[in-house]
Amino acid sequence: MAGCSGSENGNYDYLMLSDIDFRNPFVKEELKRWGEWFYETVGVDGFRLDAIKHMDPEFYNEWLDHLRGKYQKEFYTVGEYWVPYDLPSMLTYIEATNQRMSLFDAPLQGNFYMASKENSDFNLCTIFDDTLVQSYPQLAVTLVENHDTQPLQSLEQTVEAWFRPLAYALILFRKDGYPCIFYTDLYGTKYTDTGNDGEEHEIRLEKIDKLEVFLYVRKHLSYGQQNEYFYHPNCIGWTREGDDEHKGSGCAVIISNGEEGTKTMSVGAKHASKKFVDYLGNVSDEIVIGEDGSATFKVSGRSVSLWGLKNN
Repeated sequence: MAGCSGSENGNYDYLMLSDIDFRNPFVKEELKRWGEWFYETVGVDGFRLDAIKHMDPEFYNEWLDHLRGKYQKEFYTVGEYWVPYDLPSMLTYIEATNQRMSLFDAPLQGNFYMASKENSDFNLCTIFDDTLVQSYPQLAVTLVENHDTQPLQSLEQTVEAWFRPLAYALILFRKDGYPCIFYTDLYGTKYTDTGNDGEEHEIRLEKIDKLEVFLYVRKHLSYGQQNEYFYHPNCIGWTREGDDEHKGSGCAVIISNGEEGTKTMSVGAKHASKKFVDYLGNVSDEIVIGEDGSATFKVSGRSVSLWGLKNN
């Protein structure tokens, strides 16, 4: 795979064990024909491009321009440029491809991993530091896990189970980024694979409890102006004030990686006197929004609460 765009391990173009020269004009033309055939046969709306740091970015510029020009379609495209702690390399790739594609936010997933390991020692106010969603929100595909980060896989960097709901709140209910849900987190999985010790191990990953509720809140409530309350290392929150297009929309999210906590936040004056409840049921109280649109929202220890309009 000649034409590596990264600097990892020298000539790492042969990672996939295939010698495909993406600078060869005959190869490029054949892959354009394949792209046409694939679209005309399957009718895809976009592409997920794997291991792109091991391929010449100029090829993808030409390939995407060709397909988008020929069919006059956006073909939304996300690339896997996996460098969890090297945001500058991702920004260099975005520049090389002139923002033609989104990228998975590997640095954010790395922050989730570290936060889940460090428990209350991790400063939640820094969770978005050095991430793609902070630098290029319009091109960031945010995620908590994928098939490579789960146990015994090639890029194992598994977010601890207790933190995964917190991480999903951080990607689903904010205005920036395109969140991506991992199948295993929604349905659970069990598999056997070989560890570094050469022995086979059975892995069981449980589904995230009430993740369907997260998706409901994302679809129906998470709209409008975003107000942030990131000033405590172990308890952060934000609100979405809702909009007129989505009836009953608006929500407050509060997260703790330590003890139970509270945070006074505003959901907007239009919610004054309305009752809010925790859609996850982690806190049983009802909260009445004040006349100025503010209320003091609660969260249990090492948990997340999603507050929204009662009986919405």
